[in-house]
Amino acid sequence: MPIRILIADDHSVVRQGLRMFLGLDPELEIIGEASDGAEAVKMAHALNPDVVLMDMLMPVMGGIEATQTIRRQLPDTEVIALTSVLDDGSVVGAVKAGAIGYLLKDTQADELCRAIKAAAAGQVQLSPQAAARLMREVRTPDAPSLSELTEREGDVLRLIAQGKANKEIAMDLVIGEKTVKTHVSNILMKLGVQSRTQAALYAAQNGLAELGTS
Repeated sequence: MPIRILIADDHSVVRQGLRMFLGLDPELEIIGEASDGAEAVKMAHALNPDVVLMDMLMPVMGGIEATQTIRRQLPDTEVIALTSVLDDGSVVGAVKAGAIGYLLKDTQADELCRAIKAAAAGQVQLSPQAAARLMREVRTPDAPSLSELTEREGDVLRLIAQGKANKEIAMDLVIGEKTVKTHVSNILMKLGVQSRTQAALYAAQNGLAELGTS
């Protein structure tokens, strides 16, 4: 089954361009386009996409608020911020809202296709510039200690920070993929974070692993 994608961007030329080159990959399917954040939320509910490509600056409802709403209401739908904006507020806001990735619009077409497939598999996707800003700006002083995690949860967190998907983690640790999903849920709950991206950042800040970038 192809990965089902919803494009959210207020510029029709951008949407058309994304539809054109993403449509060349048989593993990807564009199922809808939204021109603002509110429409993106409405269409996400109607279409249940695997991945939403979300612009940050849009009318009616911005990308950060739309990301937060989609991730809260549709936890199986991943959101990648795809934007020309690289200010700290947008990067940090998108990740805190639950985006699994943050990519710039100058990303090459083949790199974007790979990032979408990786995000659908649960891999954190950050441009190097975004990762650098996150490491500098995001702090988690009130988060529980890593000692709250079991040894196996620590292993899973380390592999998440390295950018590995659930299937890869299962293979590395010789456990079932459903077991990995359970560990991931426990990690997010114990660390008090909303997404794998935030968990990966926490691991990097605490010296558990280097943050992987796309």
